[in-house]
Amino acid sequence: MAAREVEEEVGSEFLESPKAKGTRWGFWNGRGVSPRVSAAATDAVTGRAKPPPLAGSDLAEPFSFRVDSRIVNFGRVGPLRHPKICPCSPIRCSFRQMQMNTAHNDNSRGSLIVLEGLDRSGKTSQSNRLVTFLKEKGLSVELWRFPDRSTSTGQMISAYLANESQLDDRAIHLLFSANRWEKRSLMESKVMSGTSLIIDRYSYSGVAFSAAKGLDVEWCKAPEVGLIAPDLVIYLDISAEKAAERGGYGTERYEKLEFQKKVAEHYRTLYDASWKIVDGDLPVETLEEQIRELALGYKQRFRHNNLNPRLVAAWKKPLAKISGL
Repeated sequence: MAAREVEEEVGSEFLESPKAKGTRWGFWNGRGVSPRVSAAATDAVTGRAKPPPLAGSDLAEPFSFRVDSRIVNFGRVGPLRHPKICPCSPIRCSFRQMQMNTAHNDNSRGSLIVLEGLDRSGKTSQSNRLVTFLKEKGLSVELWRFPDRSTSTGQMISAYLANESQLDDRAIHLLFSANRWEKRSLMESKVMSGTSLIIDRYSYSGVAFSAAKGLDVEWCKAPEVGLIAPDLVIYLDISAEKAAERGGYGTERYEKLEFQKKVAEHYRTLYDASWKIVDGDLPVETLEEQIRELALGYKQRFRHNNLNPRLVAAWKKPLAKISGL
């Protein structure tokens, strides 16, 4: 019997695999399928027993069968849609279900990538470029910024940074931390559902900037314990003098040369194994390419299921300084 006749007999349609060109996917028509074999059901082409429909099944087990001398493997395929309820073809409906179940079985999650650096180091520009690039690669990705000035704490922080209000240094530090905690649950939900987050500033900025004011470093770290640790921190290394030459410098409270030098010193005490240092003084396009490579190099992290909730665990002991910094 020809392949098309077999296809018609079992009520299946063959689609090109998104993973391997030339591999075909098939879907049995019916409520579901099971690897359990019935002696009465035999494939006319291969002579192999066909898996019979599993009546009343809500979720079928993984199965495979042979077409044109190739084994076609399946993830878990749910019941086919009811023709009066779902306007999709049965094949499309099953294919989508298979894709969703395959993603679930892979325990995939999004990745958490943070860009850090001095004011005017290029973080915001490069964060935007990276998100655009990853979206073009077909990844689910969002850009976040801290402080998030849309929240209640963020509005207070925004007024403070614009020199419109005055707050005690400890009070503003706790406000910055609270601003991150406001988004913690949503952050975890996004990442665990498969969305990667590119974050412009995170807890490291909070510690470095507050410590530069003279606050105790360990005190500054304490409110951050319990926030989600990033998979990768990309630090845009640029001298405070070079950053001060860039447009718009000096419009906010912390954009003062001597203060930024102190911030840079405290950043260096926070380096850990998750950090990658890039030269922030490179041409924009060259820097963008380096950041892309770093982000894609951590693509395997998207498949891990666990998140590390102890953000400052690695801060308990100092790490060796990175050469040249």
